[in-house]
Amino acid sequence: MSVTSANRLELLQIADAVAREKLIDPSLVIEAMEESLAKAARSRYGAEYDIRAKIHPKTGDLTMTRVRTVVEEVENTFTEMSVEDARAYLDDPQPGDEIVDQLPPLEMGRIAAQSAKQVIMQKVREAERDRQYEEFKDRVGTIINGLVKRVEYGNVIVDVGRGEAILRRDQLINRESYRPGDRIRAYVRDVRREVRGPQIFLSRTAPEFMAELFKMEVPEIYDGIIEIKAVARDPGSRAKIGVISYDSSIDPVGACVGMRGSRVQAVVNELQGEKIDIIPWNEDAPTFLVNALQPAEVSKVVFDEDAERIEVVVPEDQLSLAIGRRGQNVRLASQLTGFDIDIMTDAEESERRQREFAERSTLFMETMNVDEMVAQLLVSEGFESLEEVAYVDIDELMTIEGFDEATAEELQARARESLEEINQKAIERAKSLGVQQDLFDYEGLTPQMIEKLAEDGILTLEEFARCADWELAGGYTTVDGKRVKDEGLLEQFDVSLEEAQQLVMGARLQLGWVSEEQLGSDDEDEGEEEVTDEETADDEDRT
Repeated sequence: MSVTSANRLELLQIADAVAREKLIDPSLVIEAMEESLAKAARSRYGAEYDIRAKIHPKTGDLTMTRVRTVVEEVENTFTEMSVEDARAYLDDPQPGDEIVDQLPPLEMGRIAAQSAKQVIMQKVREAERDRQYEEFKDRVGTIINGLVKRVEYGNVIVDVGRGEAILRRDQLINRESYRPGDRIRAYVRDVRREVRGPQIFLSRTAPEFMAELFKMEVPEIYDGIIEIKAVARDPGSRAKIGVISYDSSIDPVGACVGMRGSRVQAVVNELQGEKIDIIPWNEDAPTFLVNALQPAEVSKVVFDEDAERIEVVVPEDQLSLAIGRRGQNVRLASQLTGFDIDIMTDAEESERRQREFAERSTLFMETMNVDEMVAQLLVSEGFESLEEVAYVDIDELMTIEGFDEATAEELQARARESLEEINQKAIERAKSLGVQQDLFDYEGLTPQMIEKLAEDGILTLEEFARCADWELAGGYTTVDGKRVKDEGLLEQFDVSLEEAQQLVMGARLQLGWVSEEQLGSDDEDEGEEEVTDEETADDEDRT
């Protein structure tokens, strides 16, 4: 086989036909042909040579050349030439110049021709994959329509026009089944460039799929007058969606429901009858939660912002409704608000309060040697610990009915004496566990905190400085989509995440691991980043 004047135009025609079929640029096909012809020539003359092929894009003329680079010192005689030898070709050769020799027309055998064909096919496939990736990468986050091409092991392969997409079995709504030729609508979750071509991943269970369906059905959402703030789904069964209107004259819930429910019904039909609760969004988390728990009625909400946890108190007859079938209602409400939700009845909440009241009363009676009435008065006024009684302004104690100045002073003296005794015992036990003096001398840690650290094997300031803030203050880790509580070493002492971080960074500063300039210049950058890196690594281990 040879490329002669008789088939020059045929090369261009083949390139054009392949480009049209694969919907790629003809120049890419010509480039693949050039590379394949160069590879065939190297198999003929020697793989060590730098041989290049060039096809004229208009005439189809093929030029084969051998290229050598001018260098100071020749290391490869096949591709390099010394400056002295190059003077036979150039008047003033310089390192980096190229010497180009034209080669005669190439006669390709069967093996060379087959090799050239494979190179062309590979290049065309790569160009086709690039074209598909560029086309679909910007469609992530949108809804796409397609035809079911085939079903493999429960995964649905969808023809989306200029490519194939995959809808995995776990991204299908329960009870859904498809056959080849069925029309399907899905959400483009991800597009990745992989070795075997761009992979387009679809989903019908993603919360974003529902949000996009509402955007298609509700013009106010498309126009930005109404915004979908949060979506939580139990695919195929039930969903909750939080919406807010930026126009006071438009009811966000009514707009999403539509006339006689026409708009929401269109979404329900697409989602195989999935029941949808449309909830008005509120910036106040407890208020939004009360709305999210509908149709259950809520008596009281206790919000712990630091722990991202909400306690909800409901009447006895509303408990099952609030929890929902198999916990579905409270689970969706938790996903929608982003908070962990504890639900209890009025009776359970009253019982818990009574238990806490009794525990605190007993604490004051045992540690301060006061009678039950005095202890209950302190608890009723909101005192929860010995520290509060010992170091609160004496005027606050004197505001309690029946407490005069002498009584208040006596209570504070007893509280401080009891604290001193407790601290002394903690110090003695910490020493027995092997705590070093540098940890005792570090400001910010109480003897009871040091005792707790010692129980966990932290005996020196250096070991303390290696701790992450969440290890001390506690926190939450997401495992398999559920928030799991991590107990902090100092959590029982009400040490916040910020306070824990300050303690750790202070220890590192005292040890010379960081400088004051570093802490002063980027308290919220470098310092936090160092802790966050440790935290992230440990989070991954825990997850």
